[in-house]
Amino acid sequence: MTEQNPEIRAEDLRRIIEHHNYRYYVLDSPEISDGEYDQLMRELAALEEAHPELITNDSPTQRVGASPQTSFPPMVHRIPLLSIDNAMDTEEVTAFHGRVARWLDKEDIAYCCEPKFDGLAVELVYERGFFSRGGTRGDGMTGEDVTGNLRTIKSIPLRLRGDNIPEVIEVRGEVVLFKAAFKELNLERAEKNEPLFANPRNAAAGSLRQLDSKITASRPLVFIAYGVSDAAAVGLDSQCAVLERLRDFGFRVNPDKRLCKGMREVIDFVLQMQARREEIPYEIDGVVIKVDRVADQDVLGVKARSPRWVVAYKFPPTQATTILNKIDVQVGRTGVVTPVAILEPVRVAGVTVSRATLHNADEVKRKDVREGDTVIVQRAGDVIPEIVAPVQSKRPQDSQPFIMPDNCPACRSPLVREGALWRCVNISCPAIIKEEVYHFASKEAVCIDGLGRKIVNQLVDRGLIRDVSDLYILTREDLLGLDGFAELSAANLVSSIESSKRVSLDRFLYALGIQHVGSVAAKELSSHFGSLARIMGAGEDELLELKGIGKEIAQSIRDFFSNEQNQMVVAKLHTHGMQVSSPVKEEKRLSALSGKKFCFTGTLSSMSRPEAKKLVEELGGQVVNSVSKQLDFLVAGHEPGSKMDKARAMQLAILDEAAFLKLLEEA
Repeated sequence: MTEQNPEIRAEDLRRIIEHHNYRYYVLDSPEISDGEYDQLMRELAALEEAHPELITNDSPTQRVGASPQTSFPPMVHRIPLLSIDNAMDTEEVTAFHGRVARWLDKEDIAYCCEPKFDGLAVELVYERGFFSRGGTRGDGMTGEDVTGNLRTIKSIPLRLRGDNIPEVIEVRGEVVLFKAAFKELNLERAEKNEPLFANPRNAAAGSLRQLDSKITASRPLVFIAYGVSDAAAVGLDSQCAVLERLRDFGFRVNPDKRLCKGMREVIDFVLQMQARREEIPYEIDGVVIKVDRVADQDVLGVKARSPRWVVAYKFPPTQATTILNKIDVQVGRTGVVTPVAILEPVRVAGVTVSRATLHNADEVKRKDVREGDTVIVQRAGDVIPEIVAPVQSKRPQDSQPFIMPDNCPACRSPLVREGALWRCVNISCPAIIKEEVYHFASKEAVCIDGLGRKIVNQLVDRGLIRDVSDLYILTREDLLGLDGFAELSAANLVSSIESSKRVSLDRFLYALGIQHVGSVAAKELSSHFGSLARIMGAGEDELLELKGIGKEIAQSIRDFFSNEQNQMVVAKLHTHGMQVSSPVKEEKRLSALSGKKFCFTGTLSSMSRPEAKKLVEELGGQVVNSVSKQLDFLVAGHEPGSKMDKARAMQLAILDEAAFLKLLEEA
């Protein structure tokens, strides 16, 4: 084999490597392994080291390597990078269309719609097809020249692909960090005790503005193109054509773009993107709606700060800032003591939030959250609100790090550390007893109507209840001694407690509060064993034979029923008249709801959600927690959440409370 000319080989290698960069970073469709790619890079680097005169500005080896800068020079945008007006609801989107229609004197208008990235806007300048410089938006007129850092982003082509490349083209887009990469980055920073980024946008912005490009190169940033500064100047007549041409040039563009004809299609697309927000791998905070024809854009022109031909529909924010007034600690049913943030109430994703989880003491330390901090609160989808990070610049000077208490806040017993958790191991702890009783009496357990948390607190605090079995020796006179009770209310609660003595085996198992045993596992145990005695006597191997019962759950069941205190409570419950019925093997009565999937959002006025779930299941239906294409009905009560938008976008059947009740009656 004859030795190839170094100049020809270097050019071949650059072409081959850029091809594979395009396949991997733009198309997500690699053709070679990482090892083979590394070999090509090493060969090119060796060639260029031996022949420095062969190094070119667009060589893949030149993406990283410049010395750290002391500051960024300014970058003046030839055509201003204007901001975009926002629309906060579909009415404002319709009003935008009305203005456009009046200005153009026509109703038949097509819009190119794309998800709005929550990243950092940048402009890339290409001269004769080669990347020459790039910078941030800044104030729209002047940004920061971060060319060296942009060159490290492998989804940015250093040389444009294809033919008919303009002499000069200014490409605009967003630098983003995918959600999975953001989580990994924050985990790495936590291990190094470095401050965490609040969200992917901050992480992308911080990464791109590093004075040392090697740090930027270590971050998995992605550039997604969405436009050019002057479409007409490069021979393009529509926004959709711009995106197609950018893809041909080798840029990554959003695959979810859509050409919509008329407002109905625009709003449908907006609602679909809002419903899919959580599943998209990068953060989006809305949809950008652009008049598609460039000629129409030119007629519409621009205002002082924004074009008239584009608007951004903004989704409800999933994050907000507020004051952390206090870090409290609460004792759970299993004795785990958890720090909880008590917040100045704030609206997040359509819900007022005043408390947020802090998970455990290690998490508080890792995030360095303190009382008095201004904090970023997050509520994505239907998850429990959590503290993302403190705003360090607004921290009070006298703030102190949080220290987990040595003793239980309820009974003062010493806390025991178990891994990341702190636990009160005092079985007589009033806080644990309160949580156990409240759980035992809940709707999905034995269902004692009228026994709320405030009453449970009084019963435990006054020594009337020491475990759940004491509920069944309460008298009317005991209740009359509590705040808020009169003859009728006391009689009603005694009656409700008496009614709860007759309970199915699965609900009784769930009521006992065995760790890791939820309502699904309780039903499986009940159906398989058929009696409480058989479950109490089952060995771990027998338990592991059941579907959905793993080693952790099996061990938890054995530990619970091996405990003498728990055996005594179960015996006392039987002594006080608890009647646990075994499941009856019978064919399920078919109804109109058999096999139908239901999901609930908002508050029902006629019943609680557990009661509604029970009614649906008794009629053969199934209740799920999330909206999907397999859902048959979304039941929408008062103040429905984001599930309503998802269901509308998927064109699913939505029932108000009256329609739901009618359906139950008919079934």
